[in-house]
Amino acid sequence: MVALGASLVLGCLPACGPAAPQPPGQALRTRSPGLVQGTDAPGDGAAVALVARRTHCGGEPPVLLCSGALIAPDVVLTAAHCLAVFGEAGPYEVFLGPTLLPEPGPGGRFVRVTRAVAHPDYVPATHAWDAALLRLAVPVTDVAPFRLPGGSDVPVAPGDPVRAVGYGDTKDAARPSGQRRQGLLQVTGVTASAFQAGPAPAMTCVGDSGGPVLGGPPGNEVLQGLTVSGDVACRTEAVQVRVDALGDFLRPFLEEAPPPAPASPLPLDALCQEACAGDADCPAGLLCVSAGDAPARCLLPALQAGTYGAACTEDAACGAQGVCARLEVDGDNACRCFTPCEATADPRTPEDGEDSGCASGPGGPGATLAVLLGLFWRQSHRRRPGSRSRVGLHVKAPTKPQV
Repeated sequence: MVALGASLVLGCLPACGPAAPQPPGQALRTRSPGLVQGTDAPGDGAAVALVARRTHCGGEPPVLLCSGALIAPDVVLTAAHCLAVFGEAGPYEVFLGPTLLPEPGPGGRFVRVTRAVAHPDYVPATHAWDAALLRLAVPVTDVAPFRLPGGSDVPVAPGDPVRAVGYGDTKDAARPSGQRRQGLLQVTGVTASAFQAGPAPAMTCVGDSGGPVLGGPPGNEVLQGLTVSGDVACRTEAVQVRVDALGDFLRPFLEEAPPPAPASPLPLDALCQEACAGDADCPAGLLCVSAGDAPARCLLPALQAGTYGAACTEDAACGAQGVCARLEVDGDNACRCFTPCEATADPRTPEDGEDSGCASGPGGPGATLAVLLGLFWRQSHRRRPGSRSRVGLHVKAPTKPQV
């Protein structure tokens, strides 16, 4: 079924880095397509996939990090450990649709994430308060968000059946991750902030982390939990954070007024000459990044400083020194020809026997690795507010986090 964690392409890079927690999440199991023992979930449009922001406009498969739950038109709830690799300031998108991999299927679409916030009491070692909120760049108006628990809803209890949804591993080579699936589990234990569940017969797995766990009668289901961890084999135990315990975390974020629109971002063709003071100075989709003593510049994840020109659909349209880069997730002007500042200043051509400025060419086996390494670097160089952390109620430590 669905499993949390950044275990897709280059799986060891996200899952084995020193700062990343073990990948939580578990997969539902059924013999139909889906979680471990799960089935397809065509009707669960509010279950989304969290992916690393795509940079190139062609030849770049999505990198699945986790699953998530749409809880308001512009808010997604996921697991905090899903942000472990790139951090709260990292570049993210969410995908809505039944098929993310091996390539996005018909009817699917991406929405850029503008802000990510982990629960202040999150404890990586135990998955206590393992929850995070994502703000979307544009509201999703054609999908009904999951219903949050209210005062009239009965809290989850041992023996209750629950339904998990996610994009994670199925433990079946014939049915890879990246498909939205569902499966039934049964609650086996409950604490003040979390609950455990076993297979009935499905189980969550890697890639399902952050995905919704629903309870209640069909047609009136409520979002009871959020997948956060489970056993390594995705066979016996899944751990969920209780959504009804997250009220103090959810409420202020849901009630926030939308941020004011940027006054006048820097022109796309002047980014090599103009420094930025913050993300608001940058055109939509770009981040203000500082490195060493150099002035901060507006950058696209995994690309160096540069300028953006004509709209494009492929790298071939951008000349020998350019690449067709994705500024926004969609739209007529989402893909623009990017030229690095070094190439603009240095007229040498490939015939001179020198690299003309692009750190790595479009596509090729190193493209995805370059994206991930660029994101790691930028996470440590972004200007972002400090974070606080307090130890909260500890949940039983799982053998393996489900990323």
